[in-house]
Amino acid sequence: MDRRRAVGLLLVLVAGVSFGSGSIFATLSYAEGTDALTLLAWRFMIGAAAGWVWVVMSPGRRAGLRRLSGRQVAMALALGALYTGNAGTYYAGLETIPAALAGVLVYLYPVFVAILSLRYATRLQGRRPWIALAIAATGVLLALGSVEIGGAITVEGLLLILASAAIYSVWIVLSARLSGERRDRLGSDAPAADGTARDAAATTALMMTASAVVFVVLATLTGRPFLPAQIPAAAWPSLVGIGLIASFIAIQALYAGARRIGAAQAALVSTTEPVFIVLLSWLVLDQTLGPIQLVGGGLILLAVIVAQTSPRPDGAPHPATPLEAEMDR
Repeated sequence: MDRRRAVGLLLVLVAGVSFGSGSIFATLSYAEGTDALTLLAWRFMIGAAAGWVWVVMSPGRRAGLRRLSGRQVAMALALGALYTGNAGTYYAGLETIPAALAGVLVYLYPVFVAILSLRYATRLQGRRPWIALAIAATGVLLALGSVEIGGAITVEGLLLILASAAIYSVWIVLSARLSGERRDRLGSDAPAADGTARDAAATTALMMTASAVVFVVLATLTGRPFLPAQIPAAAWPSLVGIGLIASFIAIQALYAGARRIGAAQAALVSTTEPVFIVLLSWLVLDQTLGPIQLVGGGLILLAVIVAQTSPRPDGAPHPATPLEAEMDR
């Protein structure tokens, strides 16, 4: 495995842990009296603020921001707005769909990404990644435990959860294309002058800003309590955690990792997220692990190993820019 691919794999795993922590922070925040829209508004406001501080701190990242064209800025903002559709449909679906079933359905998105990548990004090479995808999907079903369906489950709720997975899949592929990924190359292999957004810090800061604006507007229009004085003091640690870890770190790491290994591989590796959710739930919320969940977690990890022993997608063998070369050291 070359160094760049190893770094990309590590970044996507960091993103998985970070995204997985969001479920824990959300559970703790809800217990203190916040609701979903308030949580999402502060999640992206804090994430965007951290993103802009990160950009301002470095001359190289400031230069990366200045290099973005008007079209690239517009695309990043549009992707940020699109990202709100993923969260919005998921939480709306949870009104009539059990959380366990929703979790199973939403983690179908790596399959959607793999299919979209056949036309719009770097496809999975050979049979091994597709076998790994099937193993991972089985592992997700087991890691999330047996699904006990109770209450009214509506067709609308099922469609909303599937829409959440589909929107997230489109977001991943479009983000990869914004970074320069195409059918014949990874984002990190894109020519420097082809007009792609090469700087993850500036791009993700713009994305999170757009997401924050959308959720703040929605919270205002619906009269949700999202002003600082209206937030319970005990909820702030969870809100800060979900903003910094599950937004700022997670989105930056996923975007940068996908540039190195491709959108389809990044989605496949992201199936480790349910494993992290289960482990964090055990450590933080004292929720027990069942044998079937452990087997599922093992299958997911096996799938990632199988996938990473497959041929690397076509592309240049060396970092495409001096900035990326520095990041890969």
